[in-house]
Amino acid sequence: MAPSTDYDRRAELEAFDETKMGVKGLVDAGVTKLPRIFVNDQPPSPKATDGGPQPERHIPVIDLAGIVGGRPERRKEIIKTVSDTLAEWGFFQVVNHGIPQPVLDEMIEGSRRFYNLDPAAKKPYYNRTIDTTRKFQYLSNFYLYTGHVTNWRDSTMAVMEPTPAAEEFPECFRDVTMEFGEAVKKLGHTFMELISEGMGLKPNHLKEMDCAEEVFLLTHYYPPCPQPELAVGINKHADNDILTILLQDEVGGLQVLHNDLWYDVPHIPGALVINTGDLLQASIPILIKGIAS
Repeated sequence: MAPSTDYDRRAELEAFDETKMGVKGLVDAGVTKLPRIFVNDQPPSPKATDGGPQPERHIPVIDLAGIVGGRPERRKEIIKTVSDTLAEWGFFQVVNHGIPQPVLDEMIEGSRRFYNLDPAAKKPYYNRTIDTTRKFQYLSNFYLYTGHVTNWRDSTMAVMEPTPAAEEFPECFRDVTMEFGEAVKKLGHTFMELISEGMGLKPNHLKEMDCAEEVFLLTHYYPPCPQPELAVGINKHADNDILTILLQDEVGGLQVLHNDLWYDVPHIPGALVINTGDLLQASIPILIKGIAS
């Protein structure tokens, strides 16, 4: 069927953006048909389960028990496991990471509370331009006007480094944002130490390269979709950072690309997902060069 000539995508995008209510606003309005800006016409990417049986592969899970206060030999074991997993996957889950389960649960529930606020309470935080002088902002689709398809997703972004004042965050999940943010920063520093040591460097090497200077805490909300088979929650992408530490809820849906196939990342209660970003991968040749020189 030939595309319609009277479709003004830009106008529809602007109308959606001007509501400052995001995808959640469409759901609250009772939308029953997916607006055209959200219709994904790209072919599906190949999954590991396509085309018959595949060699059984699982997203690695690393147990961090003993990383703090444990035997030196245990730390060496974890460093080797992390190094080997990064070389093979660049992506894994961790358990026994030290962040209590109640904090993880409250972080998810607190973010849901924000998205479920009345529109009037959310609109003051809405900002299309990424502005790091604002410690907290809310928007729908970071690349609304440049992406091929609009994602069925709303997001928030909090600047966590330097440590902000709690009053800069919405009251509905202010306390847990501060607690979870500080805990994740600490865990991120631990991983930078493990990665540095795994390359034969001193533990603070990556931090001394200013790899921990910026920390952002993002939440993504994917409300029920009237036609999920036509929509996409988030486009395939690589993270342009050093490390991403991800808390996934019980709904799941996350996938990772490995050897040209997409693998589902199962939800493991209490686990966090670790993804190495483009900046870390770009730093590794520099670090290796430094070792050899």
